[in-house]
Amino acid sequence: MRTSIATVSLSGSLTEKLTAASRAGFDGVEIFENDLLASPRTPEEIRARCADLGLAIELYQPMRDIEAVPPAEFARNLRRARHKFELMRRLGADTVLVCSSVSPSALDDDALAAEQLSRLADLAQDFGIRVAYEALAWGRHVSTYDHAWHIVETAGHPALGTCLDSFHILSRGSDPKGIEDIPGEKIFFLQLADAPRLAMDVLQWSRHHRCFPGQGGFDIAGLLRHVLRTGYDGPLSLEVFNDVFRQAEAGPTAVDAHRSLLVLQEAVGAVDLPAPVVPTGIAFAELVTPDTEPVEAVLGALGFARTARHRAKPVDLWQRGEARILVNTTGAVRRDGTQLAAIGLESPDPAAAARRAEALLAPVLPRRRAPEDAPLDAVAAPDGTELFFCATDRPDLPSWRADFEDTAAAPAAPGAERIDHLALSQPWHQFDEAALFHRSVLGLDAQESVDVADPYGLLRSRAVTNPDGSVRIALGVGAAPSDDTVHAQHLALATDDVVAAARRFRQAGGRLLPVPANYYDDLAARFELADEELETYRGLGILYDRDAGGAFRHCYTETVGRVFFELVQRDPGYRGYGAPNAPVRLAAQHARRPAR
Repeated sequence: MRTSIATVSLSGSLTEKLTAASRAGFDGVEIFENDLLASPRTPEEIRARCADLGLAIELYQPMRDIEAVPPAEFARNLRRARHKFELMRRLGADTVLVCSSVSPSALDDDALAAEQLSRLADLAQDFGIRVAYEALAWGRHVSTYDHAWHIVETAGHPALGTCLDSFHILSRGSDPKGIEDIPGEKIFFLQLADAPRLAMDVLQWSRHHRCFPGQGGFDIAGLLRHVLRTGYDGPLSLEVFNDVFRQAEAGPTAVDAHRSLLVLQEAVGAVDLPAPVVPTGIAFAELVTPDTEPVEAVLGALGFARTARHRAKPVDLWQRGEARILVNTTGAVRRDGTQLAAIGLESPDPAAAARRAEALLAPVLPRRRAPEDAPLDAVAAPDGTELFFCATDRPDLPSWRADFEDTAAAPAAPGAERIDHLALSQPWHQFDEAALFHRSVLGLDAQESVDVADPYGLLRSRAVTNPDGSVRIALGVGAAPSDDTVHAQHLALATDDVVAAARRFRQAGGRLLPVPANYYDDLAARFELADEELETYRGLGILYDRDAGGAFRHCYTETVGRVFFELVQRDPGYRGYGAPNAPVRLAAQHARRPAR
C-alpha cells in the first residue's frame, strides 16, 4: 500500500520536511496549507521538488467552515475555494480536505450542507480536483464519520467523497465497524493517528497529544481492517499533531513514522516482514569509560571478577554468576564519563533478528573486526544504544565469547546473580519512538507507561519485556534535560538475598546510596514489617515494595559517570520495578550531585 505523511507531522521548513519524508521511504505527502504559505518556493517549485524526491502530493489541506452557512457567506467561501483550487492545480494536488464546520454561523441543516458541498464539488471538478469531507470530532454540527458520510451520500456528487481520520473516530468512541457500509471508492482519503487515552478536551487532545500508530492506546489496526474491507485502495497517511515531534529533528521522526506504518500493515496482513525473533536473555551489558578504576572498584565490590580480555581491543569481561559486563575504553570521551553503550541480547536466530531489524528501518551498525572476530550483527536503538544479537551457548553459531581470552581469575562463585533489568534514559523527544522500536523490532511486550514524581519535574517510564522476564528494559525520560541524574542509566543485578549482597558490597568498600530516615517511617506505616527487618533496611538503605505477586527489595550504588548499579531481590510473582520508591531514589541522587 502507498504510504504518506502530513507535513504538519514533521518539524522544519517545507523543503526539509519533504526531504525527510522521502528519505524515510514515504510514497507521498499531505501538504499542510501553513507549510506552503510559509515557504519561499512557488507551488511549481514545490511540485518539481516532490517529483525529484519521488513523492506524490496526495492531499492539500485544509479548507474550513465551508458548508451549511448562509448564502452570502457561502458565496465568499466559493470565491476562496476557487483561489485554492487554482493554487492546487499549480501544485499538482488533486484532492482537498474539507473539515466539518466549527463556525458559529453554521446551521444544523444536513440538506443545506449536502447542497453546498455539491456546489463546491462542481467547482472542484472543473479543476480536476476531488473534495474529501471529514468530520472533526469537535465539529459544530457534524462530528462523527457516519454523519459526514450521510451528507456525502445525500449530495451524490462524483467529485465529493469522505475522509476518514482514526483520531476523530476513535477519540469519540465511535464504532468503526460502520465504515464497512461506505463504498471504498467514496473513501477519498484515510488519515491515521494514535493517541494515549487521556481525559481532556478532545480539541486539545488532538492538537498536542497524537502519536504514530502503535504508540498510543487506540486500536488502529482494527479500524484499518474495517477500511480495507470496503475496497479502499488509497494511501495510508499519517496526520499527527504532536508538540514533541514538531520540535524534534525531522529525519528520525520521519523514520519512526514510516516504521509505525510498516508495523501497522504487518498487523493487518498487508505487508510481509521477517517475523519477530524475541530475545531469550541478556548476554552482556557493555560500559564505555575513559577511566576504568572507579568502574572496576564498584564491580569488584559487587563480587564481579575480571575473567577475560578481548584479543585485540581494550575490552575486559567481568562476570559474576550469569551476569556479564564488558568494560570498554575504546573511543571513550572523558566529559561524558562512564555510560552504558551496548547490550548483547541472546537470540535463538541472530541473523533473522537482524533481518527483522533492518526491515523495520533500524540502522545496521558497521563493525570493524579482525578476520578471526565473531561476525555479530548489531543495530542502533533510537537512543544510540548498540544492540547485538548473540548466541552465547550455541555450538552451531559464532559466539561473541570466542573473541575473548580467559584470564587467570575465575568467575565469582555463588549464586544466581544475573542481570534483572536495564534502565535506559531516552532523549526527551524519543520516548514513544523507543517503546515502539523495542516492541516492533525486538518483539518485546510493552507495559503501561508510568509517571514518577521527581524533585525537579515529572519522569515517564515504560518497561518492555519478553514473556518469561529474562529480558527487561525500563525506558525512561525526564523533564530536566540539563540534569545528569535524570539521564543516568543503570544495571539492576538480581540476587537471592539483597541484605547479604548489600553487606558484602559495603564490606568490600562499596558505597550505597543513602536513603532518608523519613522513608522508613513511611514504610512502617505502609507495610507490616518486623522491627528488626525494618531496621536492617534502614541501616543498609534498602527500599521495599510489594504487589499482588510478591515483594521487591532493592538498593543502589552511588553513580559512576552516568551509570549506577541496583541490587534487587525479586519474588517470582512480582512484576514491577519498585516505581513507588523512584522519587526517593531520585531525590537522594539529586542530593549527591557534585556542586557545579
